[in-house]
Amino acid sequence: MNKRVAVAFTGPSGSGKTTLVEKVAKVLIEKQKVAIIKNDPKDKAVFDVEGKDSYKFSRTGAEVVVTSPTRTTYFSQREKTLNDIVAMINDFDILLVEGLKTLPLPRIAIFRNKIDESYFDCSEAIAVDETINLAQYTIPKDIDILDLNDTAQIIEWIKHNAKNI
Repeated sequence: MNKRVAVAFTGPSGSGKTTLVEKVAKVLIEKQKVAIIKNDPKDKAVFDVEGKDSYKFSRTGAEVVVTSPTRTTYFSQREKTLNDIVAMINDFDILLVEGLKTLPLPRIAIFRNKIDESYFDCSEAIAVDETINLAQYTIPKDIDILDLNDTAQIIEWIKHNAKNI
């Protein structure tokens, strides 16, 4: 797969989005360069340790890059569009996006315990586990139904549905 593709994951808080993205990434990374974008709508994520230089620099509001022999960390105080982020990361084969319902990407909605049907409008597939009784819901015919615990099946769906970016 030479082309760069992207797919998104959505779902209610606690549904297992992060766990699924992590499982999928661990498999894909064996053969491809994987990038992950996580949306933090409530601005809760903390990326640095108070008192350290990088924390002090990032508190200035400047764009800060911390580089070492094994990693490069970028602290931005500005909102970025998907195109901005793609251009910045640049070197990847597949991009996994958690959240960001507004992006025009193929999307898997993840549910455990109950399905929130409001996600059907922005999803091409749903991934559910045994806690969901599908007979209780009217799932649109154009939405694929995936097994939340079958990582191989989900990766197969991604291979056929991810969008070129």
